[in-house]
Amino acid sequence: MRPLQAMPAESVVGAPRPAGRPDQGPAAGPAGAAVGPGRPMAPPRPQPPAVHHALLCVNAPAMAASGPDGQLRGHGLHGFYRNGVRVLARMELRLGGMEPLPLQGTLTSAAQARFLGAVRVPGDLDPDPALTVERLRHADGVETVTVRNTGARPARLPLEIALGTDLGPVGEIAAGHRPPDLPGQVQSAGLRWSGPVHSAVVSAKPSPHAVLAGAGVLRWDLEVQPGARWSVELRAELESAPGGGPRPPAGRGTGVPLPWAEPEVRSDDPRAALLVDRSLDALSGLLFADPDRLTDLYPAAGAPWRFGLAPADALWAARLTLPLGTRLAAGTLRALARRQQLTPAPGRTEGLLPGALRHGGPELPPTCTATEATLLFVTVLAEAWRWGMPRMEVAELLPAAERVLAALREGLVDGFVTDLSRPAQERAAHPVAARAEVQAQAHRAALHGAELLEAFGRPGAEEWRSWAAGLRGRFRERFWIDDLSGGRPAAGLAPGGHPLPALAGSLVHLLDTGLAVDGDRHESLLDREQTRLFAQRLVAPELDSGWGLRTLTAKSPRFNPLGHRGGAVRIHETALAIAGLAEAGHENEAGALLEGLLAASAHFEGRLPEMYAGEQRAPGCPPVPHPAACRPAAVSAAGAVHAVFALAGVRPDVPGGRVLVRPASTAPLGELELTGLRVAGEPFSVRVSRIGVAMVEEASAELQLVAR
Repeated sequence: MRPLQAMPAESVVGAPRPAGRPDQGPAAGPAGAAVGPGRPMAPPRPQPPAVHHALLCVNAPAMAASGPDGQLRGHGLHGFYRNGVRVLARMELRLGGMEPLPLQGTLTSAAQARFLGAVRVPGDLDPDPALTVERLRHADGVETVTVRNTGARPARLPLEIALGTDLGPVGEIAAGHRPPDLPGQVQSAGLRWSGPVHSAVVSAKPSPHAVLAGAGVLRWDLEVQPGARWSVELRAELESAPGGGPRPPAGRGTGVPLPWAEPEVRSDDPRAALLVDRSLDALSGLLFADPDRLTDLYPAAGAPWRFGLAPADALWAARLTLPLGTRLAAGTLRALARRQQLTPAPGRTEGLLPGALRHGGPELPPTCTATEATLLFVTVLAEAWRWGMPRMEVAELLPAAERVLAALREGLVDGFVTDLSRPAQERAAHPVAARAEVQAQAHRAALHGAELLEAFGRPGAEEWRSWAAGLRGRFRERFWIDDLSGGRPAAGLAPGGHPLPALAGSLVHLLDTGLAVDGDRHESLLDREQTRLFAQRLVAPELDSGWGLRTLTAKSPRFNPLGHRGGAVRIHETALAIAGLAEAGHENEAGALLEGLLAASAHFEGRLPEMYAGEQRAPGCPPVPHPAACRPAAVSAAGAVHAVFALAGVRPDVPGGRVLVRPASTAPLGELELTGLRVAGEPFSVRVSRIGVAMVEEASAELQLVAR
């Protein structure tokens, strides 16, 4: 549990609850604080592990974590994991009784890491190290150790690898608990550890010369000639006892293609290409196959804390990567439709998708991720259809979308949407605040739902358009706060109608109006002048840290640059702001935010985490990492891709046979060329010049190209 936040966080479906997340758990005082007058001191609370310095390899459902030296020491999150279980906690290497001097540790891809160390041969008078030790690690549990002798004499010395595990659940480890190590047993060319439900096996090729089960050590007596090298492959595997529970989700699998096209990005700003390439690589490591249909892939929310299906995150990632094809969206939508609430049950609304409360920060009420995911389902389906998802696949999912609209109809309170997961009686008896971003999501879902109903000959389209128009009027009247700067949107309405004045990053959802017919954008809940004033507030220093948008204004007395919703920079919200501002015509503001995001990405080697501190950017100071951020995270990886692609302004309407191309005329990246996009399932390439003029260089012959 983490003592800084008060509300339970969003959970993941089919994965252990990650208790160490920064937005989880009940509030608590400092570890060891007294619980009352005259009462004894409480025992120290375990500290959740920090992971901002960890090197994480991810290949769902497996991951590996260590320090930059490559040693797995059993500390914190260190180890190999599979299906939420720590398969191996320790893998400490010594050559000649010495740990290699760490030289470099880096990710070569989302799933692989390389560690390089050096060892001086005992008695060697040469000051330069004669031996190098390379460790190539894959998240799936395979590690290759190579010793190379560059000296002038043969190297004769033992290689020892100390192994151990606790088979601990990642949820407990995330909460700071360290289960005791299990005793090892010799098995064939390695070691075995057994627990009540799982067993772990480590095997080695070539076989070790000695196996010390009590100490958990594999030993080889090496003789490496000058200029020669020697290698060993270690493989850690998890075995489950028969009847050990439901079948866990599988990964994408060897040979299964990625559910998106692999684009090529060329730009005057090289940071953009690196960011897109590494973001898609990160997203590929999070892909799960639905156990009910292995061809349906969806992204996990993030590693290490939320390594499972979180419906809202999965839908966001699928939506933001639609320019690369509709396969990820289709797989995610089908997987979630199978989990949709079909029969009314106590405390549940028919048509709802799973999701829990998410902490809203120090000045705002919590948000319900079930509500967010449920409303987003309709938008992803409608926009995937616009990008070219086959009509038959859309029709199969239309009943699920209609159940969402029915849930929306039943969930209204005073004309606004609060929490769809609460029964009507509870909403009436105990009203909660109506948040601004939820109204934007509901407004967009209503308009997208109307388009789907009309196109597929279902009733109700005009009813939803009328409701959306009414919501626009109510929102502009009741959610706007006039002030000396001209005004700004309220973050929410408290029960009774009092506006909540917090200025939060979540308000960027008001700019995300969605893809409409003919590639146009839907009308916003804000009018043109309100949008202009809001755009100015977004790029003011109180919200724009210089590295991206803060989740809460720095002027708030409760601002915390490391606050998950209290001041940290979240990539997802910054990306939505960049795209929304550009589409609304505020391109200079969009370019300023994009520059901050690209500058931050350079410090993270193109692999942006879920969030980082909202400290103000200063010369010579890199962005401060967040100790509990997921790395990678689906929404930040997809959001980074979206921020770059949005500048090309490709907005298709495949059912209407048109593609609108409306790039940012300010060309913040200079010349930008995107090759390998997908529209209507066919390759689509576009080039934007340095003066913001677009040229479509490849497209389906069935589509009419429109430029504005």
